[in-house]
Amino acid sequence: MKTGDNRPITVAAQPRQPLVMVGCGILHKEVNYLIEQNGWFVETQFLDSALHNYLNKLSERLHEALVANREQGRETVVFYGCCHPRMEAILKHHHTLRTRGQNCIAMLLGYERFMAALEQGAYFLLEDWALTWEPMITQCFGHNLSVVREIFHTSHKSMIAIRTPCSGDFTAAARAAAAFVDLPLIWMDVDLSHLEAVLASAIFLKQNPAERCRECDSY
Repeated sequence: MKTGDNRPITVAAQPRQPLVMVGCGILHKEVNYLIEQNGWFVETQFLDSALHNYLNKLSERLHEALVANREQGRETVVFYGCCHPRMEAILKHHHTLRTRGQNCIAMLLGYERFMAALEQGAYFLLEDWALTWEPMITQCFGHNLSVVREIFHTSHKSMIAIRTPCSGDFTAAARAAAAFVDLPLIWMDVDLSHLEAVLASAIFLKQNPAERCRECDSY
């Protein structure tokens, strides 16, 4: 396994307790799969993916999780992108770091592929969001369907449903989500190679503090 810039990972001496990866549950199946496949000594603690819609709750839940782990003497790494305006301050306060990338979609697709679709007006839909779409959206934006659709149409021209090797069949849920906001649905199949490199890099940097300064400008 190598980091994102193709430097080989030097396996550090294994600690008595696994490293705890705290983060968004949107890709929980993919992250757990990669941890198991690579034999990483890492435990996961996932937060509700809908927290992105409530910044105060996101910072509170993340802070609580990091405090709880610190009190137990556990080392942490964070699986989030720039999902909160104070994300870097939160990380600094807790003496930890996060996975490299703007958000979970960019970590999964890679920056160039993510930006190319975003520039075409894409809204990205993952399985976890598709399965809870209508209650999640109405709780955030209200029940006036015309207002909800106007919000989405202002910034988006299509909905891209992303399938990974870990996805179940969420075809019906994706179609319903796209119909709810009145956007055309497009499917995109994605492997886990880019996400794997992102996770590997974050774990490596957490376990090798001397290497962090070489990566700090990339976060």
